[in-house]
Amino acid sequence: MKNFLPVLALCACFAAEATAQSFAPAGWADDLKLAETADRNPDPKIVEIDLVAKLADVTVDGKTVHAWTYNGGLPGPLIKTRVGDRLIVHFKNELDEPTTVHWHGVRVPIEMDGVPEISQPEVKKGESFTYDFVVRDAGLYWYHPHVMSAAQVGFGLYGALLVEDPADGVGVDDQLTLVLSDIGFDAKGKLEPGDSGGSAGMVFGREGDYVLANGRRRPALRARPGAPQRWRIVNAAKSRFFYLDLDGQPFTVIGTDGGLQEKPVTTDILLVTPGERVDVIVSPKGKAGTPLALRAMLYNRGYGSVEYRAVEDVLTIEFTKEAPITAKPVTITRALEPPSTEGATPVDVVLTLPPMKDNKSEFQVNGVPFWKAKPYLAKLGEKQLWIVKNDSDWDHPFHLHGFFFQVIDEKGRPVRPLALKDTVNVPMKTTMRLLVTFDERPGEWMFHCHILDHADGGLMGTVLVGDVTPSGHVHGKR
Repeated sequence: MKNFLPVLALCACFAAEATAQSFAPAGWADDLKLAETADRNPDPKIVEIDLVAKLADVTVDGKTVHAWTYNGGLPGPLIKTRVGDRLIVHFKNELDEPTTVHWHGVRVPIEMDGVPEISQPEVKKGESFTYDFVVRDAGLYWYHPHVMSAAQVGFGLYGALLVEDPADGVGVDDQLTLVLSDIGFDAKGKLEPGDSGGSAGMVFGREGDYVLANGRRRPALRARPGAPQRWRIVNAAKSRFFYLDLDGQPFTVIGTDGGLQEKPVTTDILLVTPGERVDVIVSPKGKAGTPLALRAMLYNRGYGSVEYRAVEDVLTIEFTKEAPITAKPVTITRALEPPSTEGATPVDVVLTLPPMKDNKSEFQVNGVPFWKAKPYLAKLGEKQLWIVKNDSDWDHPFHLHGFFFQVIDEKGRPVRPLALKDTVNVPMKTTMRLLVTFDERPGEWMFHCHILDHADGGLMGTVLVGDVTPSGHVHGKR
């Protein structure tokens, strides 16, 4: 398989203390342990696994739920690789409905992107498809369907893909992959319909009543006071924003969607929108017998989105009686080339929600919903500045398939710290500028709001890269 050149000119140079030491008690994260896939290939540079979409009974908050799953678990198994590995996934669909697997954030060939009619056929019941590509960038990514995405993700089809770089120099031994999501079901464990609330449910973005961390309700982990932990977090919810608070204690952000960022930044509250990933160091402080809660605070992502909601405990931290540790400041850095907008082609992308018509609502991009849209065009090698204007009364996490971009401010300067993104929140009534170079992998690539109800409601489009023939669009299939 061809290993393509990087999409952006960068020097992935890392600098940090390389010595790692575990301070965590035995079994510190057992309550949050993710299932992992068995690698059936002896080659150390190839990870070859089996992945099956199927119905299975899972336990959520002590209740049995008949969920849609990968390999029978919620979430799907954690797939672990190292940068540069070849990943081969033998996927089989045992569901009654067709589905696919999209590798969110991974720079795959177009044939591996998992979008029906654009990159591959739907995988129908009883059928199989083999995904085969090289994981070229260290970071946390994830996988989910791109057929009736909001419903299938909401029913439980999602999982994490961790691409590690042993030489990243972060130097924190105690590490946790944290998949945040939610799910809705009734007293009998029956899943809430994917079309609940009709057109209004689509506009508001459906959220499940049960907030989950690695498929569990309010799990606990154990920690020595002050000891550093590295959390790689992905928001796999179809609509819910996670606005995380650790009782005011700081998160040190060292990376985001495309791996480590230019330098660390510290914040006392952390917003992770659907589809986004964030890599943080936390050094939680507290006393034995007094648990510390990681809470999802209320965030206004649009009209009514904080009404009738409550602050949710995502997980709790239980402290040992050991003496506190004073963690050293995080010094990890990554050399990324500051991007220039010189020579970039401006591309206007306007996101709107027109007034309801015939008792139905639809989101639009540049005046049309996805099923009426023509692809945007990009020459192979072309640099474009996407000016994404959100004219609606809702935030929209904007996701581009296949390519990283960098965020540019209103004066044409790169936003610091420099970071590679594939998903960024565009708040209501604001404009974001995204610089992307379509320098490889011709094909028709999708972009959409990662509030998946909004995407299914029209807030999607494609960009045609290179001299290729566009495919047709099928309403509701993405």
